[in-house]
Amino acid sequence: MSIKETTEFRKQVVEDVLEVYPEKARKNRRQHIAVKDEGCASCAVKSNSKTVPGLMTARGCAYAGAKGVVWGPVKDVVHISHGPVGCGYYSWGNRRNLADGEIGVDNFVPFLFTSDFQESDIIYGGDKKLEKIIQEAVDLFPNANGVSILSECPVGLIGDDIESVARRMSEKLELPVVPVRCEGFRGISQSLGHHIANDAIRDHLLGKGPAREVGKYDIGIIGDYNIGGDAWASKKILEEMGLNVVNIWTGDSTLEMLQNGHLVKLNLIHCYRSMNYIARHMEDTYGTPWMEFNFFGPTKIRESILKIAAQFDDYIMEKAQQVLAKYEPQMQKVIETYRPQLEGKSVMLYVGGLRPRHIVGAYEDLGMEVTGTGYEFAHSEDYEKTLPALKEGTLIYDDVTAFELEEFVMKLKPDLVGSGIKEKYVFEKMGLPFRQMHSWDYSGPYHGYEGFPIFARDMDMAINSPTWKSIKAPWAK
Repeated sequence: MSIKETTEFRKQVVEDVLEVYPEKARKNRRQHIAVKDEGCASCAVKSNSKTVPGLMTARGCAYAGAKGVVWGPVKDVVHISHGPVGCGYYSWGNRRNLADGEIGVDNFVPFLFTSDFQESDIIYGGDKKLEKIIQEAVDLFPNANGVSILSECPVGLIGDDIESVARRMSEKLELPVVPVRCEGFRGISQSLGHHIANDAIRDHLLGKGPAREVGKYDIGIIGDYNIGGDAWASKKILEEMGLNVVNIWTGDSTLEMLQNGHLVKLNLIHCYRSMNYIARHMEDTYGTPWMEFNFFGPTKIRESILKIAAQFDDYIMEKAQQVLAKYEPQMQKVIETYRPQLEGKSVMLYVGGLRPRHIVGAYEDLGMEVTGTGYEFAHSEDYEKTLPALKEGTLIYDDVTAFELEEFVMKLKPDLVGSGIKEKYVFEKMGLPFRQMHSWDYSGPYHGYEGFPIFARDMDMAINSPTWKSIKAPWAK
C-alpha cells in the first residue's frame, strides 16, 4: 500500500471507529484523533480537555501526578499520602523509581506513609491527626530531611488546612514540611498534579538550600524519575562527556537537589510535560538555561550528545566525540543482533510524559515502524513536538478510550503494543505482544547506551516469544 493509500485507509478507520458513538460524543472525540498527512494541515489534535463522561480513559489524577511522578522519587523526604489508604496504596512502588541509600535510613522511596483517613476524620477533620503523624514519622526516621504532605480528595472536600499544619510542624521540627495541595479531583488529569508539585517545590524549597559554588561543567537532569535506573544510565554518559551532574529531579533525588536546582550551568529536561514549569521558572528567575534531550536509541543519543556539548567548550565537545566513538560500535552490534528479527515490525504506542515521541527513534533504530501514537495527558505543544518525529500516515490519538484503542489495534494489526498496565492484559489475552512502557515491564533501564541493548532485547523477546504460537490474535482466527 502506498503512503497515500495508507493515509486514506487510516482516516477511514478513524471514521469507522467513531461511528458507534452518539453524535455529540462522536463530534468531541473526532477532535482528538488525526492521521498525519502531507503538510499536516489536518494534524491539529485537541488535547488537555475533559474526558467524555462514560468513556473509559487511562488517565490518572492530580494526586497521581504530584505524588506518583514528581514527589515520590525524592528519597530523603517522608512523603505522607494524606487521606484514605487506597490512593497511597495504589501509588506504592508501582513506578519503580530506583534510589541509592539505605532503606529506612536515608532512602524512604520504597515506603508508604498514609494518614489512613476514617469516617471520623471526615466528620471532625484530620489536622490534629496529621500533626501527630508528621511527628511520629520524624521520630521513627530521624535522618529524614523533610516531609511532604500530599492531599487526597477528601482533604480538599472537607477543607482541611494542611498549609497551617505544615507551617507549625516546620517551625517545631526545624525541617521543611511542604504542603502539596494535589487532591485528585483537581484539573482533568495527572498533568495538573505535575504543575502543582512544581509550584510546591518553587514556593517552599527552591533557592532555600545551603549555598554552593557553581562549577564550570555543573548540570542538572530534570524530569527523569530513574525508572529501572534510567537516570543513572543518562548520568553515566554525561559524566563521561566531562560534565558534572549535581542534581536529578526527581529520580534518586534529595531535598538539597530540589533546593539548589538553579545552581547549575545548564538544566537538561527529559520529560518536558512534567517539568517544563520549573525549568522555565529557574530560567526566568535565576537565569539558569535549559534544553530538552532524548537518550532513547543511538540515533537520538548522538543528536542529544552533540547538542549538549555545543552548549559548552571544545574540551566537552572533544570528550563527547570520544563517547560516541566508544559506544556507537557497541550499539551497532546490538542493532545487527536484533534488527533482523524486528525489521518491518510495527508498533502502536499509548503512554504519557515524553514516551510517545521520544521513543520513536529507538524503534526506528531497530527497523520498526510506529504506526500509531498518542498521549494520556498531553498539551498542544506536546503534539507540536511529536509531529516532526512521525511518518506520514501515522495515526495520532489523545486520551484515547479503551474502545478506540482496541478497535484501532484490531484494524491496524500492529506486531506490538506499548502502553500501560491498564491495557497490558487486554492485549495479551488477545494474543498480541505487549510491553508495559510506563515502568518498562519490570525491566530497564531503557535510557542511554546502557539501556538500548535492554530495550532491543525486550522488544525482540515480546514479539518473537514462542508463547504466541499458543494463542492467535483476533484477526488471525
